[in-house]
Amino acid sequence: MVIVFVLVALLVLAVLVAGNWYVWRRLFRDTTRGPGAVRRAGAVVIVGGWALTVGAMVSEGAGAPFRLQQVLAWPGFLWMALSLYLLLAVLAGELVRPVLRRVLERRDRAGEGSAVPEDAAADAPAGAAGAEAEAPAGPAGAEVEAPAEVPVKPEAIPAGRGAAAWAGAEGAAARAGAEGAAARAGAEGAGSSGGGSASGRATEASAEPEAPVVPAGPSRRLFVSRVVGGAAAAAAVGTVGYGTYGVLRGPGVRRVTVPLAKLPRAAHGFRIAVVTDVHLGPVLGRGFAQKVVDTVNSTQPDLIAVVGDLVDGSVKDLGPAAAPLAQLRARHGAFFVTGNHEYFSGAAQWVEEVRRLGLNPLENARTELPHFDLAGVNDVAGEREGEGPDYAKALGDRDRERACVLLAHQPVQIHDAVDHGVDLQLSGHTHGGQLWPGSLVAGAVNPTLEGLERYGDTQLYVSRGAGAWGPPTRVGAPSDVTVIELASRGA
Repeated sequence: MVIVFVLVALLVLAVLVAGNWYVWRRLFRDTTRGPGAVRRAGAVVIVGGWALTVGAMVSEGAGAPFRLQQVLAWPGFLWMALSLYLLLAVLAGELVRPVLRRVLERRDRAGEGSAVPEDAAADAPAGAAGAEAEAPAGPAGAEVEAPAEVPVKPEAIPAGRGAAAWAGAEGAAARAGAEGAAARAGAEGAGSSGGGSASGRATEASAEPEAPVVPAGPSRRLFVSRVVGGAAAAAAVGTVGYGTYGVLRGPGVRRVTVPLAKLPRAAHGFRIAVVTDVHLGPVLGRGFAQKVVDTVNSTQPDLIAVVGDLVDGSVKDLGPAAAPLAQLRARHGAFFVTGNHEYFSGAAQWVEEVRRLGLNPLENARTELPHFDLAGVNDVAGEREGEGPDYAKALGDRDRERACVLLAHQPVQIHDAVDHGVDLQLSGHTHGGQLWPGSLVAGAVNPTLEGLERYGDTQLYVSRGAGAWGPPTRVGAPSDVTVIELASRGA
């Protein structure tokens, strides 16, 4: 078992290293001409971001000073989300990269094949003719050497409008050749004594002039890498920014009507506000708890069900953050069951704390409301502490002629609910996936990802949750407080 764990850990580490190297390569190496400050800065950002992420997770698990947890949590958990969407955006960029490259190639070919403008073509002969007309005649009888033809390097000739500039440069070179020829003719007529030096000067004058240098811009590959990399970075930052804003502004309200066959007509329209996965902790604190409480109270529910994962931390650190829960108001009260994160945070202490705040913990227990039974079971994570779910204790002796609503944190508990004749189970835990494509994984390991589904005679409703775990970010799974309105079939 230990060997398997080590192998899995090494595989995960290898995938993380490879993925982050790939992101660094596409965003920093491929967008620069060579080693330098930008590449080094990119490496520092990626390595430093993951160092903060690991630090945030370790400090929270080890019970480090709460202030240190808060300092590390914001940048560390946000980097976790940002690195995911950087990788996805860069992968998506691989589809865009060849298309953009082909577009640029077609544009360049069209530019190279375009004709030289007429005005530029007309300027070049005129310059050459003018040079011939202005050339001074040599002494009588002397043979005047024709102007030297200036060789042209094809690769130095620019296309399009640059041809006009090149034609002007070619005319200037022709005039320079004519002046040099005239000078050589005069020198040859002056006498043989200066023949050697005149010949040397003629050789220098007829030498090939240096071709004009055309400044080189970024290569096509570099340009494409910069465009795609910049777009990928902008998309990732925008996605994470919007997803974080969606969490911090507080949950929305979702309303669902659920008909129950055994519900009497007198209970038709009974409203249950379902609150789950608030995850108060180093990131989401008292201000966020107040937003959740205000949202719940605004729905004016008949009953409030807090279905686990309320906190990520101890009562000592998060007691002040949870204080607004004392303001929850409903005609039939507020009830609480544990989630798996309560067992990471001291479940027994939190049960006592929520009771002090006015909530009613249902620890494998049931209460009989006027028109139906409300039951709650502990989360399956409590089994490690001998405090797991006990359906027989909560449901074994109830009257099955009455409708029953069960609070159970994880959707996987639905199968036991079916066996015990529960009419409706209310759960959370999945966050609706929280960060796409995490929804694909969450959907694979839970019977229901979010929403209402039927299992035999039992219905299961799974809330996406009010808060967020880890990154305070949601993508494709907005947070909610769900108002369940019970409906009688006889109404």
